[in-house]
Amino acid sequence: MAGPPALTGIRVLELAGLAPGPFAGLLLADNGASVLRIDRAIPNVTHTNTPSKPPPPTNDLITRHKSSVAVDLKSASGIAFIKSLVPHADVVIDPFRPGVLEKLGLGPDVLLGLNPRIIIGRMTGFRRDGRYKDMAGHDINYIAVSGALSLLGRKGEKPLPPANILGDFAGGGATLFQGILLALLARGKSGRGQVVEANMVDGSAYLASFPRLLLKTPMWNQPRGENVLDGGCPWYDTYGTKDGKFMAVGALEPQFFSALLKGLGLLGRGIEKTREDRSTWPDLKQTFTELFKSKTRSEWEAVFDGTDACCTPVLEYSELQKDGTREGDQRPAVTLRDTPSLAVSSAGPGRDPSTGQGPGVKGEGYTAAMLIPGHGGEETLGQWLGWKRGKDFDVENGGLVRKPSSRL
Repeated sequence: MAGPPALTGIRVLELAGLAPGPFAGLLLADNGASVLRIDRAIPNVTHTNTPSKPPPPTNDLITRHKSSVAVDLKSASGIAFIKSLVPHADVVIDPFRPGVLEKLGLGPDVLLGLNPRIIIGRMTGFRRDGRYKDMAGHDINYIAVSGALSLLGRKGEKPLPPANILGDFAGGGATLFQGILLALLARGKSGRGQVVEANMVDGSAYLASFPRLLLKTPMWNQPRGENVLDGGCPWYDTYGTKDGKFMAVGALEPQFFSALLKGLGLLGRGIEKTREDRSTWPDLKQTFTELFKSKTRSEWEAVFDGTDACCTPVLEYSELQKDGTREGDQRPAVTLRDTPSLAVSSAGPGRDPSTGQGPGVKGEGYTAAMLIPGHGGEETLGQWLGWKRGKDFDVENGGLVRKPSSRL
């Protein structure tokens, strides 16, 4: 029988932010950690317990399995409240620009002084010691200066950012999550917490290790869009179909390329022997383009499903959500057979542990269940510490504060 998720018992204070910091908190929460988000207090709105006038939800869409308390970070009593939680927490997530946490009076020295076992996960865009450290930026800026963005885009066209997946989430939040896990492992040996610093420049650059090393090889030594893996190669690209949809081709190895040619009706024409000649690529790509346009995506799926041609449909989330035969049921990122992560989509009790456990969440990975500032946080304080409003804490200008008789 599967046990509780691996991070059960870990307590996290997540200072409210957007994208990378909350994503690190989501990964912790999905794996069993109790994540308490610290949101901005709104006087006469947050923690009023007035059903007719609830606070507006946060702008953060990745809040499942989290709870929230509202705190006034501009007040001494609000900062004191956070300090009173630190001795009871394992992790603090800092999503702010460099120097903000210190200005609040919650710098690493202060937090480690309150709790030598605390792990402080700090997320920035640019390096803290780099030339851009004092500048504002977003995902596109961070992957731009990392070099990763220069690899992405079609021949003769400008670099194309992959939405904000590479910087914010892969190079940012997921990398910070990795650092926090490493710090938890280290704490298990030393008994001491530490500061974990992640930034999206180094994170995205690290993710680009393989293509960056390929730049000095024939695989990727041509200008952008003219290489094997960046859209220059006919057998590693996407192609439009008769119905306006797309197929993805990744037939790199010779045996897979032969299977592709067979499905396209091109086997035996000598293409296998000349495919490494780059001068043939434009004509071959045109041939592939015309052939894929001759059938609908469903017709091509009927040709290639079950083969080793490395030719698959480009599925859209709208159809994944609706079609139960597709691999669209959202699952945890990895499988822990004995201690599976919390579920993202719902299913019956007999579901394989690889898909997670539990009842799932509203929206099932496609629609966010918005977190309202202050929602569930007082219950979390009760679970963590047995604290109750009126006895251990109170509300001041919409934010929680410690009762004078309960100060540290």
